[in-house]
Amino acid sequence: MRLRVLGCSGGIGGRHLRTTSFLADSDILIDAGTGVGDLTLAELSQVDHIFVTHSHLDHVASIPFLVDTVGGMRTKPIEVHATRPTIEILKNHLFNWAIWPDFSEIPTMEAPFLRYREIEVGQPITLGSRTITPIPARHTVPAVGYHLDSGTSSLVYTGDTGPNDALWRVVNRIGNLKFLIIETAFSNKERHLADISRHLCPSMLAEELAKLERDAEVYITHLKPGEIEPTMLEIEECAGSFRPRMLQNNLVLEF
Repeated sequence: MRLRVLGCSGGIGGRHLRTTSFLADSDILIDAGTGVGDLTLAELSQVDHIFVTHSHLDHVASIPFLVDTVGGMRTKPIEVHATRPTIEILKNHLFNWAIWPDFSEIPTMEAPFLRYREIEVGQPITLGSRTITPIPARHTVPAVGYHLDSGTSSLVYTGDTGPNDALWRVVNRIGNLKFLIIETAFSNKERHLADISRHLCPSMLAEELAKLERDAEVYITHLKPGEIEPTMLEIEECAGSFRPRMLQNNLVLEF
């Protein structure tokens, strides 16, 4: 598989800050934040599946525009894979005719532009030779991460999560793990905010990575604009032994 980073920031601003979105091969989005807007019309039209970690706006902002833009160009619906609670949030608060039209009914109920697919933690979805499995996350709304397995090697994306022992029990069983993308949304001085919002700061990241029993290349996502450099310095101080690198737009990971 080939994972291209479209967005990995905790906010927006300038040419490089886009919120969370990854393009797997050419047909799968993992989350759909503002980074999706940088894809060409041809690229957008190839997206068949969107795997959503949770309902927060920085992870779903581009779904309405994507469906509206290319729905009429396609011969089949775009499938949005999410847990039942997340689907209900999207239906009630986004595709609700007040914020945006309900594209699961447009142009007809029988042939809509968007179709929901309910997922559950631990239940794999197979797309050709690729397997995508929802994994545990702990956030302020119902949330998951994802384990992507190409058949040769694997990538784990934690999604937004606070301390999460259940995650590491899953990750430590992945024998072909190659990449780990893990969030760190706050600096150490804001640890109390990380606690209440169920995110990580560098000291918490170090505590979580200490539970990792596999070799993997570690990438940091969801850094806050304006705090990138000091937070990465704190990560180096707290968790430097894991050689974590900052995820960046347009980076391509092959596995």
